[in-house]
Amino acid sequence: MDKNTMLKFDKTYFVLTILLFIVEVLIALYVKYRFIRPYFSNVLIVILIYCFIKSLIKLKVLTTAIFVLLLACGIETLQYFSVVEKLKLENSGIALMAIGTSFE
Repeated sequence: MDKNTMLKFDKTYFVLTILLFIVEVLIALYVKYRFIRPYFSNVLIVILIYCFIKSLIKLKVLTTAIFVLLLACGIETLQYFSVVEKLKLENSGIALMAIGTSFE
């Protein structure tokens, strides 16, 4: 695929990304249930990342899904090995948000 045709803005996926982001923020701020916040929120984040990628890059569905799955598994692996603590990044809001701290 040519680089020029690979970048393509998709308004539908972008709107879905924004909506999912708003739901994630609302969950983070207001939901304290032990199931919804750690598990359901993780599922929504994976869908959000998929929509974000599809909103900017023209890729096949399977290619995007496999990439997002590998990314999610990689992040969970970093959480399992407590990478944030081992790298002494506990005070970094960006590291905590990007990697997280609890393996699920």
